[in-house]
Amino acid sequence: MEVRKLHPIFGAEIIGADLSKEPDQALIDFVEEAMKEHIVVCIRGQGHIGDAGHLRFARAFGPLELPPGYDQRKDQPGRMAPELYDASNLDANGEIIDPASLRAKFSKGNELFHADSSFNDMPSKWSMLLGHIVPPEKGNTEFVDLRHVYDELPQEKKDQIEHLVAEHSFAASREKGGVKSADADRVRSVMPGAKQPMVRVSPSGRKALFVGSHAFRVEGMDDASGKALIDELLAFASQPKYIYAHKWQQGDLLIWDNRCALHRGTTFDYARYKRDLRRANVNEYGEERSAVPTATLVPDAPPARKTA
Repeated sequence: MEVRKLHPIFGAEIIGADLSKEPDQALIDFVEEAMKEHIVVCIRGQGHIGDAGHLRFARAFGPLELPPGYDQRKDQPGRMAPELYDASNLDANGEIIDPASLRAKFSKGNELFHADSSFNDMPSKWSMLLGHIVPPEKGNTEFVDLRHVYDELPQEKKDQIEHLVAEHSFAASREKGGVKSADADRVRSVMPGAKQPMVRVSPSGRKALFVGSHAFRVEGMDDASGKALIDELLAFASQPKYIYAHKWQQGDLLIWDNRCALHRGTTFDYARYKRDLRRANVNEYGEERSAVPTATLVPDAPPARKTA
């Protein structure tokens, strides 16, 4: 196996890894070291491993965070394994959902820079996203290394945020993406959010800024001042010079560290092209469970009506 850099600051691909069988300790250690250094890693050509291989590989690195509603869906037939998050534009039958549906509107929030599950009480580690079907154009996923961003912050800003804590909410990011307040309030009722330090220490030992679109309030600051600080830090972090844009190839398994990276999806022709991306969320420790075991946040949509 070897590691090849994808961006001057961070990001790499691993060449020569075989994910078709149970990962041995050598592979686990190799991936852990690559992630510690690069925080975003791609292993290409893995479409053949299927959901079972995807889950087997993810569980080698920690317990899974299961999707909302897992307990009530785990024994029902579906398009994909219930342990995986569905990051597609497809319904249960594999057809493109209506771009005007509530589920499609909720997905718009993913186009803002965020760290997966920063709004949950579980200790998020990595996300592993496997591309089963990818659009032929556009639809990149963009990343930012928050360790490097922290290094680049002015010293007075580092001093200001050193001991600050921000509140994170899934509902807040959906509202920023355009979801109506009533729908966001329904989510807020079952997912109250979590608090996160604005400066974290990454597994490599480097400090990292920790903000994202889920952050909406800063403890000890009035709402307007806290929002202004979050917006300022996000604007700084999302400068083009800091961004790695991953152009998807079918079969890519893309892994990123939610403790020190932000990511966002970018637009593609949602109504024209199918996109089937499936994500395993890995926690640092704890039991394998869902933060919201029985509530389905956004109902599956019927197939979009075909037009001539």
